[in-house]
Amino acid sequence: MAPARELGRGERVLPGLWRLRLPLPWPGVPHCNAWAIAAGDGIVLVDTGMHEPGSLAQLELALAQVGLALEQVRLVAITHAHADHWGQAAPIVERAGCELWMHPNHSDATQHAQDPDAALAHRLEIGRQSGVPAAALARYAEQARDIPSGVARPIEPDRALVDGVEIESELGTWRTYETPGHSPSHVCLHQPDHRLLITGDHVLGRISLYFDYGLSPDPVGEFLGSLDRVDALDARLGLSGHGRPFVDVHGHIEGNRALVAQRLEAVRRAVASGPRTAAEMVFEVYEEQLEARNAAWFLSQTLCYLRHLQLAGLVKPAPGDRWLSA
Repeated sequence: MAPARELGRGERVLPGLWRLRLPLPWPGVPHCNAWAIAAGDGIVLVDTGMHEPGSLAQLELALAQVGLALEQVRLVAITHAHADHWGQAAPIVERAGCELWMHPNHSDATQHAQDPDAALAHRLEIGRQSGVPAAALARYAEQARDIPSGVARPIEPDRALVDGVEIESELGTWRTYETPGHSPSHVCLHQPDHRLLITGDHVLGRISLYFDYGLSPDPVGEFLGSLDRVDALDARLGLSGHGRPFVDVHGHIEGNRALVAQRLEAVRRAVASGPRTAAEMVFEVYEEQLEARNAAWFLSQTLCYLRHLQLAGLVKPAPGDRWLSA
């Protein structure tokens, strides 16, 4: 029996700031967060949840639980262009008559939503570069071909959400910081007076890593640099894209640094044992067998670690999509 799906839920974090917990259809990731911030006669909505049948009603349910309504949204700001964070942007903007602000490096997400075949081809190419057998990729393609994108429809932002852009609210001014790594389009929003940091998926309350592969030169290096950027802000309360708000932001940043170092060392050890594909390294690096449910997650990360180590001169590609110590 499939587990019961969550329902949208709203809760106040601080006066003028609300967490909107929105259901997701993914095993192991049952929900994501949007954040409502009081601003004049309405609210700023940071992130939107993903689009699927009934998802907009779940957002409205969460808003209603804290006395808010979709028509009060005066601005939609997006932390990054993954479906669970911007998938409902188009219908919200249409209903509320407001602007959308998002980082300009979002073309991959827009193109994938417009062209599902291109999105599938990208996932298959990650599998191919990881050494997944052609027959397994063919089976995956057959199963994944009809999976919805999670985006209602692509929509271009009205303003680029880049370094230094400010968003006004009743809590004060939020300043934008570009934080690529998890995604090339990722930003965090900082409110210094209350020491608040909307972290998207850059730093979560539970240490967890994911990097988009093939969309930027060195996602792991970019992620580490972005950790340095937000650490310097000295935030006190983290408001992330999944899970509860968390204190000790610095401690969570240190936890991410430590896990990246652990993963890089595990990849180096795996490569040192002989020519290996990314798929062949998965169990040594993550202590889990490679399966259909985790393949996209683990293979993308592993290729990003290999790319980072390659740029550092520590590993090199070998024939057959394998890797060697340099």
